[in-house]
Amino acid sequence: MAFEIERKFLVQGDFKSQSYHNFHITQGYILCSGGKTVRIRIRDDKGFITIKGPSNNGGLSRYEWEKEIPLDEARDLMKLCEPGIIEKIRYLVKSGKHIFEVDEFYGDNAGLIMAEVELASEEEKFEKPDFIGREVTGDKRFYNGSLRKCPFKIWKQSFLQES
Repeated sequence: MAFEIERKFLVQGDFKSQSYHNFHITQGYILCSGGKTVRIRIRDDKGFITIKGPSNNGGLSRYEWEKEIPLDEARDLMKLCEPGIIEKIRYLVKSGKHIFEVDEFYGDNAGLIMAEVELASEEEKFEKPDFIGREVTGDKRFYNGSLRKCPFKIWKQSFLQES
């Protein structure tokens, strides 16, 4: 089994000048229930299907299986997805020996910018770039599947007040 171990953070400040690559992502969910997801993603001109299991250890790790599929099949499968498509630009930023994936969301999630770093173990140390803000690992509001159902625009004001 393949496990994904990652930590998520809100982004504050400039990250784009540090990015070495970016791509457009559109993703939808065929299933998003009980912590399990089946996701269809189109990244620029490539299609992917991903299956994820429930999170462990406060959202730090979970089972993940992903396979590239033909773009036309991904487009067809997007038509089967539940309402609420996620649109974002993903920027890649190197920091030490890690790559931070910084997602700038659009549509109903506009204004939200998050960074993720994948780790080899839950205890692995990493260098935080200067744009890294509050950690939101395990906060289900920031899961893409949750943002699909309850977008950032709905709870943005209350979140800003609690920060």
